[in-house]
Amino acid sequence: MTQPLWQKSDTQVDARIMRFLAGNDVVLDREFFLHDITASKAHVEGLANIGVVSGEERDALLRELDVLAGDFSAGVFVLDDRFEDGHSAIEARLTERLGDAGRRVHTGRSRNDQILVATRLWLKEKLSTLETLCRAIAEVCLQRAAGDSVPMPGYTHIQRAVVSSTGMWFAAFAEAFIDNTLRARQALALIDANPLGTAAGYGVNVALDRAHTTAALGFGRMQVSPIYAQLSRGKFEMAALDAVGTALLDTRRLAWDLSLFTTAEFDFVSLPGEYTTGSSIMPNKRNPDVVELLRASYASVAAARTEIEQLLSLPSGYQRDLQFSKGSLFHGFSMGLGALELLPDLLARFSWKAEKMRAAIEPAMYATDVAIEAAVAGVPFRDAYRAAAETASSSGDGRTPESSLAARTSPGAGNDLMLDTLRARLSALAG
Repeated sequence: MTQPLWQKSDTQVDARIMRFLAGNDVVLDREFFLHDITASKAHVEGLANIGVVSGEERDALLRELDVLAGDFSAGVFVLDDRFEDGHSAIEARLTERLGDAGRRVHTGRSRNDQILVATRLWLKEKLSTLETLCRAIAEVCLQRAAGDSVPMPGYTHIQRAVVSSTGMWFAAFAEAFIDNTLRARQALALIDANPLGTAAGYGVNVALDRAHTTAALGFGRMQVSPIYAQLSRGKFEMAALDAVGTALLDTRRLAWDLSLFTTAEFDFVSLPGEYTTGSSIMPNKRNPDVVELLRASYASVAAARTEIEQLLSLPSGYQRDLQFSKGSLFHGFSMGLGALELLPDLLARFSWKAEKMRAAIEPAMYATDVAIEAAVAGVPFRDAYRAAAETASSSGDGRTPESSLAARTSPGAGNDLMLDTLRARLSALAG
């Protein structure tokens, strides 16, 4: 390992302690490394603006940072256990190439604001991806809600309850993922604050050009208080994971439905072959493993959020405990976005078994229609309810699923899914 940035002449470095301190940090930093380089370039420009580095040094540092980014992307430069972390690797490389100019690059910043700004840039990228995926899922659901609405049972308590439709099912998840798109955007707006220049949490005695780094890095605002910059670490990560988790909660319920609907007992849905797998021992089996893992994915996101939350039992100021938040953050987003990436294609391609669903609609499922109609005709609803309950087995006489849905005139229900309203909401989020 290269000499730690914090090494003092009167301290002996213990290899075992260093291994514990570093952990897998240098491996995780590969995920954030290019963002760290991008922030370093903005910092160098800011230092040049206030005369801490010369124009010649600025140009050399920016050139070498670009070379380092290219080498890293091409696999020529490997971030490994030669370095304590990605920050140390950047400074070591610049010092090796440029001598004193490389040694000046850390002026006015700490590894604390380095990881904060690199993480923020990474989160902005991931939350933009989350927003895009949620929008794509909503769009597929809207298309299918409008295109192939057929009757199916509606369930409460996993018991057959009333007549529903595939259009209502898809419209429900369309609206859910429109809200999830909004949630991703709101999380992005929260974390879109530049912490670079807050150093170790108390500022520095030099007039850093924080306005320049905020603009250069594309942040919506500057995070003003250095102490709050440290307090927000973990808090902002949890907000980002909340946005992923919200989408995964809806994914879990959607996947639960598909898991049930693909069973022989329901037999409502046929999945594309590539979304199923075979059994290692039972030749007759095709299992909905993808759907089951989609259902399970929320657990990883929730665990990541919980781990970060548990790290935050801390006083103000930076504490090394927060190093462990990087692994949680990376794992939560990796699992969450990986699951959501599969949903648009799956939702577009699975097929409903219309006759099976029609056959599952029982006469008693029209009893609510009967009670409502009597109430509208003037019978007190509770009396109408009791009468319909007593004749539930004959409620379907003269009725069809289509007629039940056509009579469902309450806004958003079977006769009026209000898909135009939902499309307008989604379009508004695209602006």
